[in-house]
Amino acid sequence: MNPTAITLKTELQQNLNDLGFTELTPVQQASLPLILAKRDLIAQAQTGSGKTAAFALGMLQLLDVKRFRIQSLVLCPTRELADQVATEIRKLGRAIHNIKVLTLCGGVPFGPQLGSLEHGAHIIVGTPGRIEEHLQKGSLQLQDLNLLVLDEADRMLEMGFAPSLEAIVQQTPKNRQTLLFSATFPRQIEQLASRYLTDPARVQIETADNKPAIDQQFHAISNNDRFMAVELLLKQHQPVSAVLFCNQKRECHELWQYLVDQGFSALALHGDLEQRDRDLTLIRFSNQSCNVLVATDVAARGLDIQGLDLVINVQLAHDTETHVHRIGRTGRAGASGLAVSLVTPADDYKRALLADLYPAAEQLLALPDASLLQRTPRTPAMAAIWIDGGKKHKVRAGDIVGALTVDQQIEGNQIGKIQVTEFHSYVAVPAHQAKHALKLISAGIKGRNFRCRIC
Repeated sequence: MNPTAITLKTELQQNLNDLGFTELTPVQQASLPLILAKRDLIAQAQTGSGKTAAFALGMLQLLDVKRFRIQSLVLCPTRELADQVATEIRKLGRAIHNIKVLTLCGGVPFGPQLGSLEHGAHIIVGTPGRIEEHLQKGSLQLQDLNLLVLDEADRMLEMGFAPSLEAIVQQTPKNRQTLLFSATFPRQIEQLASRYLTDPARVQIETADNKPAIDQQFHAISNNDRFMAVELLLKQHQPVSAVLFCNQKRECHELWQYLVDQGFSALALHGDLEQRDRDLTLIRFSNQSCNVLVATDVAARGLDIQGLDLVINVQLAHDTETHVHRIGRTGRAGASGLAVSLVTPADDYKRALLADLYPAAEQLLALPDASLLQRTPRTPAMAAIWIDGGKKHKVRAGDIVGALTVDQQIEGNQIGKIQVTEFHSYVAVPAHQAKHALKLISAGIKGRNFRCRIC
């Protein structure tokens, strides 16, 4: 990072240099000085603009690590986003000794969180529902809080978290600093800001520079053609990673089943899944051992997939804000991407609203030629291996790499994403070497044997 841009702690600055963090994004340039000046802040910026690093760096700079109290709280709409935010904070703050970042989200057992809270923390990242539960039970105390971050605030309101937000804010000090980050700015956000923020500074990052990175296409279909249209588009574009958005869980499940029957490597993500299954689905999709994710809008936020090259709106979103969030999954950080929307005659009103933002909505394209149906679906280049050992078993990513490269048939640069959770680990390996990789891991990791399987 340019040292003249902002003044940070020596250990923070050195870590940024080690990470190759050489320049600030527009949202970081605009918001970080205000955060460090301890101003309340309203920032509007799209997902992928670098806002997490903006508030994380400010938070870490202002943190008094010698004071072992909960000093910062970040509220996120989904567990997936909370996990990503916590990971980013830990990465940026890894040079600060003895810092503790704790994640408190629903969908996981309550007991282990109670144990972790008893040992204290500096920074809490969580979802509103679970944070409110801890406050009600008295297991979480916020009297020492000096920084509150509302991340993806518009999405939290959409998901019905307004009462939980109110209950949480009531138990924070009135002289706290509050940061509100939102991709869109509906009227409810203004109302939220007026209640919770004091004389806030405002930052709005224009997205015009990012729009050319996303090529939008709108295809005319009939309702009966919907699943076949998706198949045609997938076979035409042959994406490495594609997210397909449906409005309802039933359509999501039915489309997933259709694609699997047609030979696609597809997974479904919707609200009926158990948290364990949701986690595995996101892990497999993010490590590219699966090409296609069929999702409801539960995945529209908090889904951080590098190199996502195609989004298909199987059904148009109910509102323009959700459409913006959906297509924002691709074309991130200046990368190119394609967003395709399927439009029926009944969608004329929604399309007219979108045309105000996106001129491409005015022109309806025909579907690709039906001859493409004869193409073979793209298969993933990677396969995922599940290992029944994680952080609690002292398993580290380097240990997994060591086990896989022991006979030099698999090189380190061939190994894909490795994710080590509390009790399990996942590693992506080239699909054609998956059986050999499984054999190597089965032989032991640092002399210890763990159950493992290709998932």
